[in-house]
Amino acid sequence: MATRSLVVVGNGMAPGRALERLFEAAPDAFKVTIFNAEPRVNYDRIMLSPVLAGEKGFEDIVIHDDAWYAERGVTLHKGRKVVAIDRAAKTVTAEDGTTAAYDELIIATGSQPFMLPVPGQTLPGVVAYRDLDDVEAMLAAARKGGKAVVIGGGLLGLEAAAGLKAQGMDVVVLHLMPHLMERQLDQAAGYLLERAIAARGITVHCKANTHELLGVDRVTGVRLDDGTIYEADIVVMAVGVRPNADLARKAGLDVNRGVLVDDRMRTSDPSIFALGECVEHRGAVYGLVAPLYEMAKVVAAQLTGDASAAYRGSVTATKLKVTGCDLYSAGDFADGPGREEIVLRDPAAGVYKRLVLKDDVIIGAVLYGDTADGPWFFDMIRQKTDVSAMRQTLIFGQSYQGGASLDPMAAVAALPDEAEICGCNGVCKGTISSIITAKGLTGLEEVRAHTKASASCGSCTGLVEQVIRLALGDAYNPAAVQPMCGCTELGHDDVRRLIRAKSLKSIPAVMQELGWKTSCGCAKCRPALNYYLVCDWPGEYEDDNQSRFVNERVHANIQKDGTFSVVPRMWGGLTSAKELRAIADVVDKFAIPTVKVTGGQRIDLLGVQKQDLPAVWADLNAAGMISGAAYAKGLRTVKTCVGSDWCRFGTQDSTGLGVKLEKFMWGSWTPAKLKMGVSGCPRNCAEATCKDIGVICVDSGYEIHFGGAAGLDIKGTEVLGHARSEAEAIEIIAALTQLYREEGRYLERIYKWAKRVGAPHIRAAVVDDREKRRSLFERFVVSQKTAQVDPWAERVAGKDAHEFKPLESIRFIQAAE
Repeated sequence: MATRSLVVVGNGMAPGRALERLFEAAPDAFKVTIFNAEPRVNYDRIMLSPVLAGEKGFEDIVIHDDAWYAERGVTLHKGRKVVAIDRAAKTVTAEDGTTAAYDELIIATGSQPFMLPVPGQTLPGVVAYRDLDDVEAMLAAARKGGKAVVIGGGLLGLEAAAGLKAQGMDVVVLHLMPHLMERQLDQAAGYLLERAIAARGITVHCKANTHELLGVDRVTGVRLDDGTIYEADIVVMAVGVRPNADLARKAGLDVNRGVLVDDRMRTSDPSIFALGECVEHRGAVYGLVAPLYEMAKVVAAQLTGDASAAYRGSVTATKLKVTGCDLYSAGDFADGPGREEIVLRDPAAGVYKRLVLKDDVIIGAVLYGDTADGPWFFDMIRQKTDVSAMRQTLIFGQSYQGGASLDPMAAVAALPDEAEICGCNGVCKGTISSIITAKGLTGLEEVRAHTKASASCGSCTGLVEQVIRLALGDAYNPAAVQPMCGCTELGHDDVRRLIRAKSLKSIPAVMQELGWKTSCGCAKCRPALNYYLVCDWPGEYEDDNQSRFVNERVHANIQKDGTFSVVPRMWGGLTSAKELRAIADVVDKFAIPTVKVTGGQRIDLLGVQKQDLPAVWADLNAAGMISGAAYAKGLRTVKTCVGSDWCRFGTQDSTGLGVKLEKFMWGSWTPAKLKMGVSGCPRNCAEATCKDIGVICVDSGYEIHFGGAAGLDIKGTEVLGHARSEAEAIEIIAALTQLYREEGRYLERIYKWAKRVGAPHIRAAVVDDREKRRSLFERFVVSQKTAQVDPWAERVAGKDAHEFKPLESIRFIQAAE
């Protein structure tokens, strides 16, 4: 049979592997001609990162040198980009006019980097990270030193950042999404990766939207949408790639995102194959080398006459090639119906493992810190192995299968008395056991108080509890400390203490460092953690809207028919003709069916359609009205009577004080809803003695009350103390609120918190100890600097419109209170 002509457009790793297979199976079947747009031989693009880091040179990553092509009679046209395919004549033509005829053609044009369409993106000093030319440009910049900004926190971006850092540059990574490598990693692993990257001296800025690149003759910096500026001597764009399908499109082949191929890797023209990153197969586009090599195997088999050879798609795995970051990700690890997860966290060792199962088959795996079992899990994903028989030990890896004992109590019992249990405080097993026996201790808090075991970082809490259980047997009742939820053994108080002690400032940080059993928490713990972080780190922690209930997410109360109620704020219950006229206009304009006066002296617009909410807010905002936060775990209303201005019995200006309190305290998040009342005399028309915090105005000043309830529980307030002036009353109330914020458990009303900690404790901190009261007051003031943002106004301005999603997509749904 006569030798046939095979032309290959592209000389990357995928066509290189196809030719290797072809020459092994049929060394003389084809006369091969290759057109390569790059002026060099085939090399391993995966190893560009070590070249950038200075660990390897180009010669170390060459796959096929010139001799390889010569030995096989391959004609290699270096630096000649093909610009046209004539399918009728079966020829390809390069930019310089070089033409070659083919019997079979392989298109392997790869992908092209996506460059952000922002001002300044064409400035000198702005480079992509795709080939050796890009690496050489980065190395040239690094030799001069200075600052580098890498835009993109995916696989390539992080490798570029690590390489530039290794070359001595100061490096910042900007990433649009909330955590790094979001396509390959879940939130927990993303947090660990960010921590590891930061430990290498690289600054990471997530949720960073690039606004423009600065400079005139050369790039000098990057400005973000929020105004932040990072100086830069070089900017590397690593925000993604797109299949390079232009040549195929011009040739009239079927193209979608990439060149469309069937399972035989043939395009819409049976004489033309396509493979690699330029290809779209069954709706998928691949950028990792493993599926590209699988495609190459099929192409080679088809060329040598094996018509049965077929490509069915790939399950992909990712391993980060940054020294010191052990990370492995494979399969599908997103949440979904019918899926379960198994999670192992070892905070001390920085290890996180998560398996996602469906119908007793692993469909996804994320490993960080210990990736040795990655290939084992990956093989089970590809083989769809039934793991039901090893469910109890699966997460511990391959070495634990086959009967290894994993009984934690047996392991603790086997420890000698001198074995250290609490590393922070140097407490050994024998010390804990002996003090339990000597003092008759029965619980974790008692052991903590007498030994300090688990009182610092808290990572040994589970081990301490096992020692207690070993000493007490069935007499130990761990339920005495109620866990926040099924995701953790820790109670609310421990979580709050450890958030502060370990300076944890994100939900992923809390879950990793405190050993959460699940990858991303649940509807009970996420809102609680979000509140604790907002409270403990005001101005540093960014409120996570996804971890709030539906009412707080959409800033209106959902009703049983799916509509919403809107309650504009009326300071202290005061309103005006302008505000009433605006409300009336909104009611008419949007055909709102019901208007009701609330018990908190506000007007409630009931029956607002979801799609009308932004427009309703806009009209109310235009009249100067802001959200009344009738949905909030925070200050709702300050109810007032008319006081001394109008009432003949009034002793003080209760309305004025109520307005001052509300304008000072609105916007602050608290563990549960917070309602206040200010009555101008002991007749108590504002019902201050059944509020969370109340004020009764008397001749000598202001009597401060707290801890009332008038809902499912009925309870009168207790007197906290007396204030002589409005300023002192406001200071006491703000200090009380701050103490409640810092000590209250999420969803715990003030009266329940007071019952738990005791009124004497509260009174001592807020009334008797003036220095502590002042400190609490000042912390409240600091938090208000970032809390007082009207969400309606922000939505109208479009600042966070992306957060307003249909109800079907809201994760935590709660009926209106």
